[in-house]
Amino acid sequence: MDKPEKKGNRRDFLFTASYTIGAVGIGATIWPFIDQMNPDSSVKALATTEVDISQIQPGNSITVLWRGKPVFIKRRTDMEIQEARSVKLDDLKHPEKDEDRVKKPEWLVMMGICTHLGCVPLADKGEYNGWFCPCHGSHYDTAGRIRKGPAPVNMEVPQYTFLDDNTIKIG
Repeated sequence: MDKPEKKGNRRDFLFTASYTIGAVGIGATIWPFIDQMNPDSSVKALATTEVDISQIQPGNSITVLWRGKPVFIKRRTDMEIQEARSVKLDDLKHPEKDEDRVKKPEWLVMMGICTHLGCVPLADKGEYNGWFCPCHGSHYDTAGRIRKGPAPVNMEVPQYTFLDDNTIKIG
């Protein structure tokens, strides 16, 4: 009676070994298809960008690209900060305090895309001395908030941090 037990154990081992090898083979076959869904290295490199802001004078702004989109970085003057903070929230189409849009009052960082149809607004233009989108006439104030025109909401503020006094990391 010992022989049937040996064959049963041997048969179980062969089934287990076959299933294991088959599972490893299927996993090795499927892995390239799963892995190709991950973002490639060029996309990962664009996930964040560091910007040197040391050369920006008060009242001036620069435009940088992040994820293929323009980002406006403006060093605001004291007058521009006071102007942005003195606006009543009831006067805004999309009420948002200036303090909630900036991490440091003198620096405004926002996506440079009009929220109406995705145009790039012009800096230091319009009725509110902020940004003006000439395509359809949206006016933004010195905090990037929509004040007049067809744009439904304020310009978006991306995730950013100050690495030090001279460098901002966007993303």
